[in-house]
Amino acid sequence: MKPKIIAFDLGKVLVDFDYSIGARRIAARGTMFPGDIQKFLDHSPLLYRYETGLMNREQFFHEVRTATGFRGTFEEFCEFFADIFWPIEPMVQLHAAVRKRGIPTYIFSNTNDLAVGHIRRHFPFYANFDGYIYSYEHGAMKPSAALYEVLERQANCRSTEILYLDDRAENIAAGAARGWQVILQESPDKTRAAFEQLGLA
Repeated sequence: MKPKIIAFDLGKVLVDFDYSIGARRIAARGTMFPGDIQKFLDHSPLLYRYETGLMNREQFFHEVRTATGFRGTFEEFCEFFADIFWPIEPMVQLHAAVRKRGIPTYIFSNTNDLAVGHIRRHFPFYANFDGYIYSYEHGAMKPSAALYEVLERQANCRSTEILYLDDRAENIAAGAARGWQVILQESPDKTRAAFEQLGLA
């Protein structure tokens, strides 16, 4: 069954990223080693709080600065933290092919406003979606059902009308439990093959 809309996760689906890039740049202006900064971001509740809207970027900066001894400006921190992405070109091309077929597409992502702002400014393809559902704007992160309900309401679609791509199995499972068609992103080639089977590429 061809879907009415396609929802794309962002990180590791349309853009790749490496937090160690930002950690090295922050460490160069602070007192904590890059590996320790990356562990701090990965294992403290700080990033979760930021990406569910429980704190804003200024509060996030203050907490990171206190923990890492960062001596740069707020503007420098924002650049260091956000400039860690690059496009996954085969997936960008696949999205463009879907758009040519007239199928509405959505971004459906656990993310934050610094990342979104950077990607929007630097990657032109990002403007070519019909809607954007971000965890930080809705106070919930995948695989929480609350965020999936936001997409259904915004797209006015349910169940198999939605095709959803994500690189995390637990997020895909939550979509499948709602009856969505799902594709686990393992590689661009595998995803393209799945699209071809559905007559979408």
